[in-house]
Parts: sequence; C-alpha cells; structure tokens
Amino acid sequence: MNRDVVITCAVTGSGATHDKHPDLPKTPAQIADSAIEAAKAGAAIVHIHVREDDGTPCRDPDKFAEVCERIRASGVDVVLNLTAGMGGDLTLGPPDDPMRIDETATDMASASERLEHVRRAMPEICTLDCGTMNFGHGDYVMTNTTSMLFALAKEIQALGVKPEIEAFDTGHIVQAQELIDAGLIDAPPLFQLCLGIPYGAPATPTAMKAMAEMLPAGANWSGFGISRQQMPMVAQAALLGGNVRVGLEDNLYLERGVFASNADLVARARQILELMGARVLSPDEARAKFALAKRH
Repeated sequence: MNRDVVITCAVTGSGATHDKHPDLPKTPAQIADSAIEAAKAGAAIVHIHVREDDGTPCRDPDKFAEVCERIRASGVDVVLNLTAGMGGDLTLGPPDDPMRIDETATDMASASERLEHVRRAMPEICTLDCGTMNFGHGDYVMTNTTSMLFALAKEIQALGVKPEIEAFDTGHIVQAQELIDAGLIDAPPLFQLCLGIPYGAPATPTAMKAMAEMLPAGANWSGFGISRQQMPMVAQAALLGGNVRVGLEDNLYLERGVFASNADLVARARQILELMGARVLSPDEARAKFALAKRH
C-alpha cells in the first residue's frame, strides 16, 4: 500500500457534461476558482481543460493562459497539469461512407499546435495520451498515431515539462515504453491509469492491478475510475501502491442524486485515504515525489 498519496483533481474535462451538472466549471474564472477550492481541500495537482463560456470544449491557448494566471495569482500553491489531448479528435462518417468525415466534430492538429498552450503557460505537467482507441459508442476515434506521439514527446521534453502518460489500456503502456526506450521521456516516468472509459480497460481491481504490474520499474503512477467507480478506485490505487485522481471530469456525483463539487470529491477521497492510514501529500511533496520542476 502507498501511505504517502498524491491527489490529482481533474477539474472539468472535455466531455459533453456541461448540461448534466448545474455548476460544472466552464469559464476560465470558474475553472480557476474550482481548482483553487480543490487545492485547499487537499489536491496537490489540478488537471486542467478549458471550455467556451457555453460549456463547449476547446483548446484556446488564451483560456488556458487565463486559468493558469488566475491560479498562480491566488497565492494557493498547486501543481498545474494541462491536457494536451485536444487536437486528436477524429469523427468518421457512417459505416457505409466512413470517409464522409464529420468536420464539425473533428479536430485534428499538428503536434506543435497541440502544445501551443503548454508553451505559453509552462505548467509542471502536461498529458500525453499514449494510444488510439474507440472512445465510447459511435464513429469518434481518439487518434494518436505512433509518429504523432514521438513528435509530441520530443517537444514536451524540450520544453522541460513532465509528461503524464495517459494509459487507457495495456497497449498504451507498451507504446509508452517505446518512448522511454527512445530517450524521449525522462526518468522517473509518470503514468495515469484511466479506467472505465468505453472501450478501454474496465474500472476493476483486476484491470488496475494488471496495468500497474506492466509499468516500468521506478515509475510513478496514479489511477482513477469514472462515474460510480471513482471512489472504489481511490482505495484500489492506494492499495496497489499508486496515487489517485478524482474530479468532475470523471464523475459528477458525491452520492446518488447529489451533485458534487471538485472540493467535495477531493475531500471524500482524502477521507477514504486517511481512514486507510495514508497521508495526503502537499504540492511540494508531490513535486519531490514526481521529480517536477517548480514554476512560478
């Protein structure tokens, strides 16, 4: 069991959840405020997506910069972790005409463009989605080719930002190992085991254990499950030696019928961990554990 645990809070995500939760953070001010509240509740790291004011997901560098500036100006210490997953969204046409690509739902960008907000905001961590997969039912494909991942990893390394390797299935760990072997990810690598997303690995103890055992020696890792599996996977990740992630990106409810805030979810995770005998680490302790370069 890991008795010194880092909590990450994924504040808003990019899913179609803005009409499912009355207080989902959407504007840069709302996202920053919610991240600050999560940090005060015990999150050492906040994972940031941005949205248009109507809740539509986007990857606007100005919005990322504003969120980061607001958090930094608050005086609340927290590690910033920015998504770099946007720009790899492909929605094909129907089965009888797959090349009739849905341009309104497709957002494919170059490696450089996908990292523009990271260059501007210079967080301590940004994500690297290490694979391509069907992401829920329909014609949408999360698209990250091998050559794209090598290009992203090379640029992230040059920036001096720690990549958090998002592994949605076992093959994504194999892909990450290739990047490590190529010298494009500095030691110690940092993984996030993302469980329960259709059609990736399920949010079960067996799947989390199998993926954790595949990680390279010396790797740091966190894990999470979506929806009702969020809190069970908090306990499971700590028991297997990992760290944890919670937040409204992955789950909207504190309990059945009760909408959560990010601070609520962090506080609940902290309660579970402390009742298990674990200690929740501060941002500076997380930096030391994950070998992060503190900024600002």
